Amino acid sequence: MAQTHHTFCRICEALCGLEVDVEDQRVVAIRPDRSHVATAGYACVKGLNQHRIYDSPDRLKYVLKRTADGQTPTSWSEALADIGAKIQRLQASYGRNTVAMYVGTAAGFGVLHPVFAQGFMDAIGSRSMYASASQDCSNKFAVAQHMYGFAFTQPFPDLDHTECLIVVGANPAISKWSFGQVPNPAARLKALVARGGKLYFIDPRRTESAKVAGSHIAIRPGTDVFFYLSFLREVLDRGAFDRVHVDRFMGGFEALSRVAEPWPAERTAPVTRISASTLRRLVDDYLGARGAALYSSTGVNMGGHGAVSFWLQEAVNAITGNLDRQGGTLVGQGVIDFAKFGKKNGLLARADRSRIGDFPSVNDAFPGGTLADEILTDGPGQIRALFVTGGNPLLTMPNSNRLREALSKLDLLVVLDIQPTETAALAHYVLPCTSPLQRPDLPFIFPLMLGLQTEPYLQATAAVVPPEGDQRDEASIYLDLCRAAGVGLFGSPAAQTVLEMARDLHGCRYPDAPSGLPQERLLDVLLRLCGQSGFYNLLRSPHGRARPGHAPGDFLGRRVVTDDGRVDLAPAALLARARALDAVFETEQANADALKLITKRQVKTHNSWTHNLPDFVHGFGRTNRLYMHPVDAAARGLAEGDLVDVSSRSGTVRVPLSTTKDLTEGTVALPHGWGHQRAKGLSVASRTTGVNANVLAADGPENLDPVSGMAQLTGILVDVRPASGPVDGSDWTGLPAGEARPLAQSPGEGQRPATGRS
Repeated sequence: MAQTHHTFCRICEALCGLEVDVEDQRVVAIRPDRSHVATAGYACVKGLNQHRIYDSPDRLKYVLKRTADGQTPTSWSEALADIGAKIQRLQASYGRNTVAMYVGTAAGFGVLHPVFAQGFMDAIGSRSMYASASQDCSNKFAVAQHMYGFAFTQPFPDLDHTECLIVVGANPAISKWSFGQVPNPAARLKALVARGGKLYFIDPRRTESAKVAGSHIAIRPGTDVFFYLSFLREVLDRGAFDRVHVDRFMGGFEALSRVAEPWPAERTAPVTRISASTLRRLVDDYLGARGAALYSSTGVNMGGHGAVSFWLQEAVNAITGNLDRQGGTLVGQGVIDFAKFGKKNGLLARADRSRIGDFPSVNDAFPGGTLADEILTDGPGQIRALFVTGGNPLLTMPNSNRLREALSKLDLLVVLDIQPTETAALAHYVLPCTSPLQRPDLPFIFPLMLGLQTEPYLQATAAVVPPEGDQRDEASIYLDLCRAAGVGLFGSPAAQTVLEMARDLHGCRYPDAPSGLPQERLLDVLLRLCGQSGFYNLLRSPHGRARPGHAPGDFLGRRVVTDDGRVDLAPAALLARARALDAVFETEQANADALKLITKRQVKTHNSWTHNLPDFVHGFGRTNRLYMHPVDAAARGLAEGDLVDVSSRSGTVRVPLSTTKDLTEGTVALPHGWGHQRAKGLSVASRTTGVNANVLAADGPENLDPVSGMAQLTGILVDVRPASGPVDGSDWTGLPAGEARPLAQSPGEGQRPATGRS
């Protein structure tokens, strides 16, 4: 008979409460938890089917080692000994920074995984850390560090009270609410409008969110920064700020004002394609509201000017009095004052710069877009070993073909994952990890330490099912990697000894037994250090335990941790970027008639890892498609279902076409996360015929934002033509720019692929 457990999802910020039925140590059903204190019976289709992904026959259960015959099973003891010896040898020969780590998004949705991953890097003394944030959100971290003094200070809209919300480049109905836990986002959007609030979506596509509620206003991809400049200029022209309030809580107002001066709405309208009258109507509604918010997410972050755009957005919210105001934007509080703690201890604020491109570290990590260069460029500090944890950079990083070349040249590539991904297929060692349902946990760092929740609460979960085979949690793996490399976790031999003793007392001794660290005990200690009642006490509230609500007015003058305690409206690095925008504007004018590509998320796709579930990739869903406005298609002699070649200066992919009027003319959209044909260990995903959109994105220091290190993964100039030339089915991820055909095509299909009607 099935036993029901209460837990929460850990695949995105929504952290939805779940009821999980377990029978014979396997999950047989997942339902939304209707009694959850915050999510109240909401969960998405991906979260409700995650156990089927974890239970795939392809799931990693044993350590794999690369041999002449491919990747074959080996023991933990052999793998750890060899990896540890190679770390010691490489660092002795080439320096500590020769060993690097890439931390993916999945690492961030647990508490212990990222902490122990950083502890391993501290132990071996390497600063060569890279993170997926530089593909989708480092701009927000960099700007927050400059403006508020701490990267994780991230204001969020007060959705329950705002009278005007302007959403730029975000689609919460599909992608949830980035940097904020907002249960059932579609219902929240409808409720906002139902109570009389104004809601606008500024986007090149009429998104699913815009179809749920509010109004859609089309914008040319990659021009958000000019929209924000004109919005700020209009606010300043109207004198819509309280100078006494601004001078009390903020600095740099005059310099900020000078930035906006050259950008009236009439100047930017031809580039953004938002008319001056429309922009002024938006400003009317924003300023006329008793509490309003500008909010943006990945469409802005990844558009090439994410740092300046986010800075301008935050500056508008601040000077109009909407920052730290009911109905405006709020700054949550976690179980401790994390910003104060971080500032005092220099947490996530490393001051060093990258070897390639001289980029500042953001959240103690360098830009992923330079990783290929760091591997391929000779010299001191050249990366020769890489650990990949909780990520799949070959599908998520820019210019994936070049990164594949770089990874193949490493002396050591170690991948920690739950699935045999494209990146894992290249690894010297693949280490099998536990899934979220196989480990105890607390809500990840944003809600726990920062209170980024519309309804603050805490929740604890025990493991729902046990590990299988030789699967281990990542914290235990990093502890043992430290032992194998002859170092102490966090650079502390004492910490290493204590944690090893705790592990050994907890169960069977490593290296080849499946038990590991007493994670529940560690989480209990963490909560108690934060002044909470402890993990086991929290488990007695299976639907979560509410925390005090947000208190507008408790941030400005109290919790800003810049050196002078005021919000910096004019950081020098961002002012410098703003001064370079005239040249960007001229380039936009010159390319006004060119096609621009945006990426998009599909409802059954979560980054790159849900395509191994048959139900999610059948029929029409077995591939991604290039979406185009019918007018643009007709102008190129294209029709629904045609195969097209999509080319940028970085590469070319071949993909079927689908037309839609949801896109603005001049914009094409290609869903990301596809291109699994080389992941032979994924028996379902490897047979899909989608292509990797990031083949079209450029890497290298000259193509990254100098403030945040962000790559441009949307708003990319492309050319779209009918597919032509011979086809080689061996590589379905696209070819580098300038390389002659062959190009990719779906296997077993002719020039005109199935349209999904079958």
